[in-house]
Amino acid sequence: MTRRGVLSILASLGLLASGAATAAPAQADSAPQEVLFVANNWDGTASVLSSDAGLAPVGEIDVIPDREQRMREIYRDPIRLAAFLVIRQTVGEGHDQFADDMYTTPDGSSLVVSRPSFADVVSLSLATGEVEWRFQVAGVRADHMAVSPDGTQVAVSASTGNRVHVLDIETGVEAGSFPTGDKPHENVYTSDGLLWNMSIGEVNNGLDDPVLDFLKGDRVITVADAETFEVVREIDMRDRLDNAGLSHLSDAVRPATFSPDESKLYFQVSYFGGFLEYDVATDRITRTKTLPGVFDGPRTEMVNDSRHHGLTMQPSGEHLCVAGTMDDYAVVVDRATLEAGPLVDVDKPYWSTVTGDGAACVVSESGADQVTSIDFETGQKVASVPVGDHPQRVRLGTVPAGWSGVG
Repeated sequence: MTRRGVLSILASLGLLASGAATAAPAQADSAPQEVLFVANNWDGTASVLSSDAGLAPVGEIDVIPDREQRMREIYRDPIRLAAFLVIRQTVGEGHDQFADDMYTTPDGSSLVVSRPSFADVVSLSLATGEVEWRFQVAGVRADHMAVSPDGTQVAVSASTGNRVHVLDIETGVEAGSFPTGDKPHENVYTSDGLLWNMSIGEVNNGLDDPVLDFLKGDRVITVADAETFEVVREIDMRDRLDNAGLSHLSDAVRPATFSPDESKLYFQVSYFGGFLEYDVATDRITRTKTLPGVFDGPRTEMVNDSRHHGLTMQPSGEHLCVAGTMDDYAVVVDRATLEAGPLVDVDKPYWSTVTGDGAACVVSESGADQVTSIDFETGQKVASVPVGDHPQRVRLGTVPAGWSGVG
């Protein structure tokens, strides 16, 4: 157990003065440094870059320091080994998945990472690189996460367990959980105390013909109370799509982002090149944006059914940034008019996020092992920098002042 864990237990038992458990670190007089973390899924590392559009390299951290121990456990369990190999050959495209999503603790001392192939979430010390706590999710695969607005909890999708776990970000103790549809994926907190989860159904089989859509599973948006973890609402986009005359589109909601006032939800769906706008109050789809199509292969060749996978909102709400995964471009779209800017050539972009100052978006080029920043106002590329193997999720976080890597 780590020193922080021991102190926490002693404090809870009344055996330690309350101030001792929260003693300030040696660098408390220096403000944490804001950075971007890039999850390099196939090699199990996180590249750390400056949070501005320049994307200057800061450091790197190994997110699977316990790999040998985890692999020994897997090899001793035939069922777990079979699941591990299935993940490798299907969603992993022939590779193990070691780094899906990540967030830092509020004080910037630790990095919390979901690791799909190990079916867990771990906290890693940014000082030593050691595992501080580990939580194993239901089922055999961990997926996307979200951090609560106050930074104290992290939600993770157990994609084969059809459940979202909510963990204390400091200790890894489960605060609660709630059931979802099939294959829970994206998680989004809202300011009204709710947690939205999007289940995408089965995306790893060849049953991609529209007439076989019913075999893809139960795909819904599950909305839960972020304190009690009670499910308060379930939204089946199939009905909303049909009512909007969009019955040809899949109801598997992929990456999603809210407008700044949270009145509108923008989301991508399987197989579709573009995104949709959903009005929360009226419970209906209000606009659809179809983006240029470059990919001309069959649906079965779309990686995990995701033609476009990556969508983020400029903090001001003026623009959206779209990752056109199978079409090999990223593009900034004006939210008021839905007019698209220039297509920026990128290689299999798999995520989109914003820089710390909100001036640019950053997309991960999983096909080129680099990340690229794009200016929101001009729609033009600012910079590209190399990272690790198959970057996917990119998240803002903090590290201690002067941090340049572990060790």
